[in-house]
Amino acid sequence: MSTLSTLEVNSLKGALEALLLVSSDPVSAPALAGALDIAPGECASLLAELKVEYEEANRGFQLREVAGGWRLFTHPAYHDVVEAYVLSWDTQKLSQAALETLAVIAYHQPVTREVVKGIRGVNSDGVIASLVDKGLVRELGRDPERGQAIIYGTTNAFLEKFGLRSTRDLPDLEQFAPDEQSRQFIRERLSGRSIQSTLEEQAEDLDEERELLDTDVEDTDGEELLPAGVTSEDMHDED
Repeated sequence: MSTLSTLEVNSLKGALEALLLVSSDPVSAPALAGALDIAPGECASLLAELKVEYEEANRGFQLREVAGGWRLFTHPAYHDVVEAYVLSWDTQKLSQAALETLAVIAYHQPVTREVVKGIRGVNSDGVIASLVDKGLVRELGRDPERGQAIIYGTTNAFLEKFGLRSTRDLPDLEQFAPDEQSRQFIRERLSGRSIQSTLEEQAEDLDEERELLDTDVEDTDGEELLPAGVTSEDMHDED
């Protein structure tokens, strides 16, 4: 490679670094290539070279491909230093309820609020709204089979925050299960069978409550209401 070519390559790498530094979101290789007026394949090769160079030089930052694009990140080895420096980090932490809800949506998307409730066993509307506000979850549309209920899914910000290129990179939850029974439970939850069963059980409970109410109404039809403390036998004695 000639000196001129080397300078051109280094200049392109420098330009890529400048673009990545001013980008708050991951940028795709084709978008970067368009900004530099080079072929997407050449841009992808330069990005891969930069990634290796940073790793070999043990720099304080890394170049990663996440959420369909490229972005610079601080090196995990310096996490404690960065965390101590950025005092506002605590305000960005998610609660246990938020993490549970986010996991349900991530692994079962597209999903409605009713399905999330069926899995967690508690109303999660407020938590979902909070995740939407944080930009980790978004509305994908409506489910015509469930009364036009809103369907939710994760965002690119979610992928970026957890260092994923796509939802296909989510870890297999079964690997965290301590035994086969737990693994089977996870399979059922992710397949939706248990969710549907939960919804059906809730519907059956409502039907039973309605039947009991109807029975109570029928039992009281035609009966004369008596004053408190007075029985029907007392009324017969008076006769």
